[in-house]
Amino acid sequence: YQRRVHGTIEAIIMAAAADSLHRARQLLAFIDASPSPFHAVHEAKTRLLAAGYQELKERDPWALVPLGKYFFTRNHSTLIAFAVGGKFQAGNGFSILGAHTDSPCLRIKPSSCLTKSGYLAVGVEPYGGGLWHTWFDRDLTIGGRVIVSDDKGLSQKLVHVGRPIMRIPNLAIHLTPAEERGAFKFNKETELVPVIATTVKASLEKPAEGKHHAILIDLLAKELGVESASIKDFELCLADFARGAIGGITEEFIFSPRLDNLMSSFCGLQALIEAEKLEEDENTRVLALFDHEEVGSESAQGAASALTEYVLRRLSTPKDAPIGTLFEQAIPKSMLISADMAHGVHPNYSEKHESQHRPALHGGPVIKFNTNQRYATSAVTAALLREFAARGGVPVQDFVVRNDSPCGSTIGPIMSARLGTRTVDVGNPQLSMHSIREMCGT
Repeated sequence: YQRRVHGTIEAIIMAAAADSLHRARQLLAFIDASPSPFHAVHEAKTRLLAAGYQELKERDPWALVPLGKYFFTRNHSTLIAFAVGGKFQAGNGFSILGAHTDSPCLRIKPSSCLTKSGYLAVGVEPYGGGLWHTWFDRDLTIGGRVIVSDDKGLSQKLVHVGRPIMRIPNLAIHLTPAEERGAFKFNKETELVPVIATTVKASLEKPAEGKHHAILIDLLAKELGVESASIKDFELCLADFARGAIGGITEEFIFSPRLDNLMSSFCGLQALIEAEKLEEDENTRVLALFDHEEVGSESAQGAASALTEYVLRRLSTPKDAPIGTLFEQAIPKSMLISADMAHGVHPNYSEKHESQHRPALHGGPVIKFNTNQRYATSAVTAALLREFAARGGVPVQDFVVRNDSPCGSTIGPIMSARLGTRTVDVGNPQLSMHSIREMCGT
């Protein structure tokens, strides 16, 4: 009997581990295909369409029905999806999960054509607060959107170059003074600059002209299958060429770029798609994936915009009925889970964490608190989340920053303040946040 019980438990553990690895590989496929927010939204859109969701346009009237599943995008970098509960009525609440599609990176400047000591270089601008020293000596590629023209007008195309095309080389130790080596200080304007070719090699290909190197424009044109002259503008992110990987001797780690915050975006997306019993739900389930969180969310497609309120108002208003106060009635019945990655305790810098709040990689999701409202969690919303987690058998952890350390923030306080809805800030614990390569548990 004991052997049978032991065998059953072992089989359950092995099945859970296999499912965890399967999910981790799905996550990595999503991240690898998403070098920019535009790609992340495209990947989410593809999965939603495959799951039976209908794409809407903001400018059109909406005819929504119970059990209907819908989504729309703004700027092709923000996506809001929702599934209407079978028992939903105008004035009922919303179950919202918010995350973001952007990550710290380097972005190519509007005029990027640089020549430095016999090299062709590309002018880039830091986006967000990255650990920029981790971008040195990495094989880099580019991804984003390109605006092209044809006889029908302007259109947007996504590009993701499938090979390393640039690099930010470090200075040799022999040429670096000891004090510079110790601090690794560099000038982000003059020294955080990737090179793409030598001037000799490039001159044999095509002479430089315009705002960008001709060989860069020609590469984009070749990737997109268009003429170089048809490329009118672009928004391009530099990205690590190396793919994400499952790591650790026991395959318990994920090593990948952009875990912050594509992991939360992916988890929210899959949760919305796979959630059951929609026919019994009185609320509408909402997934909001915003751009520009890493730079403050103050944009038309950011969490600080009126976008979420506009959407919820439309959902609260029955067709051909006066607006009334249905939206105002719905907000107190709603709850927002703001999902962004959390700081796991670092084995080499554990003293940087508050002694009673040291989240472990395999310890479960982290509830984030801050009395100065850098996070929007309250005692009520934390208790609710703990109850939800307990019902699913999921352990949770708490995080509070040290009093002598600055505290980050995310979309939770912004959306909570603008909507007035109950909010809890949560995240999966990770290491190396904002590095070009991050780390978390499977």
